[in-house]
Amino acid sequence: MLKYTKDHEWLRMEGDVATVGITPFAQEKLGDLVYVELPNVGATFASGAAAATVESVKAASEVYAPVAGEIVAVNDKVVAEPGLVNAEPTGEGWLFKMKVGNPAEINALLDEAAYKALTD
Repeated sequence: MLKYTKDHEWLRMEGDVATVGITPFAQEKLGDLVYVELPNVGATFASGAAAATVESVKAASEVYAPVAGEIVAVNDKVVAEPGLVNAEPTGEGWLFKMKVGNPAEINALLDEAAYKALTD
């Protein structure tokens, strides 16, 4: 089950690790991505802190940590092939994985219906 932020990130929990990416809505608005900058493994972020950057021919956009935690993995494939984020934003186009510091923060995120209402 995916959870969403108002800043158009999604996260999927697997135990205490969250896989994070940008939503299909966000990648559509940005257009074809040409550059992705990911955080370093081991870096820690507060909820809402800028953790990554994605750039398209139209604009650059920060990707925010949806919850506080430590980066445990990054998707090097999207650095080499930014178009993966456009092709599969909630699949192979994920950006980073983080060990969640406070699982209660996940409850504050939007479910699919609330995110859909935000973007319609």
